[in-house]
Amino acid sequence: MTGEAHVARNYAPLDVTIAGGEGAWVTDADGRRYLDMLAGYSALNFGHRNPEIVRAAMDQLQRVTLTSRAFRSDALEPFAAALAELAGKDLVLPMNTGAEAVETGIKVARAWGYRVKGIPDGRAKVVVAAGNFHGRTTTIVSFSDDPEARDGFGPFTPGFVTVPFGDADALAAAIDDDTAAVLIEPIQGEAGIVVPPDGYLRRVREITSERNVLFVADEIQSGLGRTGHTFACDREGVVPDLYLLGKALGGGVVPVSAVVGDEAVLGVLGPGQHGSTFGGNPLAAAVGHAVVDMLATGTWQERARQLGAHLDALLQALVGHGVTEVRTVGLWAGIDIDPAVGTGREVTERLASRGVLAKDTHGQTIRFAPPLTIRATELDWAVEQLQLVLAG
Repeated sequence: MTGEAHVARNYAPLDVTIAGGEGAWVTDADGRRYLDMLAGYSALNFGHRNPEIVRAAMDQLQRVTLTSRAFRSDALEPFAAALAELAGKDLVLPMNTGAEAVETGIKVARAWGYRVKGIPDGRAKVVVAAGNFHGRTTTIVSFSDDPEARDGFGPFTPGFVTVPFGDADALAAAIDDDTAAVLIEPIQGEAGIVVPPDGYLRRVREITSERNVLFVADEIQSGLGRTGHTFACDREGVVPDLYLLGKALGGGVVPVSAVVGDEAVLGVLGPGQHGSTFGGNPLAAAVGHAVVDMLATGTWQERARQLGAHLDALLQALVGHGVTEVRTVGLWAGIDIDPAVGTGREVTERLASRGVLAKDTHGQTIRFAPPLTIRATELDWAVEQLQLVLAG
């Protein structure tokens, strides 16, 4: 196989070249199989080439794939209706990528702040959390504290105020008359599966409601079954004003994202004020609709809860044996590696040599986020390989 001489070096992939995939497994160009414990950062919640999703895509491929939003398509409205019902909201604004959903959510929040709340033009603020990861566009890295994502890409977009993640009092203190929204991840994924204190999301909802501020939940990684709930906010019975969705919404087949909210918020946008050539295209709508229908049964969420409890028990047994801490929510785990064993990157490289694919973050943490199709015995095997790697 050829190398990567012509691919821009904005990633540093492991030395694995994937040529095929099915369910929780992928195959490299030489025919070696690997258990995928990353699932495309949760974009593959339902596994590689899930039959239901592929069938929906193939059916739509035989009909029409793109019209642009200059015209209606017979796939978009049914998808939007199904997703709105799943989220308990009125409207769906379809986009393509997670970063586009975040950018759209920021625009909607600012428009709402000016047109509904009455914030003077040009003064709207959005409160965000330290350690966040919402994407890598220039506006989004403006409120990132990750130097790799931020340094050397200014000047930055103003209008963001950062507070510690999980600190509701600090969040409340940061809100003033010019605050339009609070934008947070219910669980910080890229930071290493960082879970806020119990009750934090309820306090965020109470504070934003009391102060007439929108609560915008970035559920692009955490949503759509990953945590054992449809949305991570469901863990505390909280409903935000806007859901930002992506990754798993495209079923690992096409990029699909969406901003979902009620008429009182999303209704502030009019024709020409936001758009996307590919957003809501018929192929994406058909795939997204299949994903929503699968989630509507509740079986995937239950599977994530049960398998997640199994994974957590396996991983907790490694604490003190090359692992310093484990954080598990549903089928999603952050595993802090003892520096005496090696870096997170070194551990993922050793895992890959044993047939397990995972991803490191922030130096000493590796993440497990396998497809929800994985079996308990496959989780057993993956953790056994991690145990062997840690033992040297």
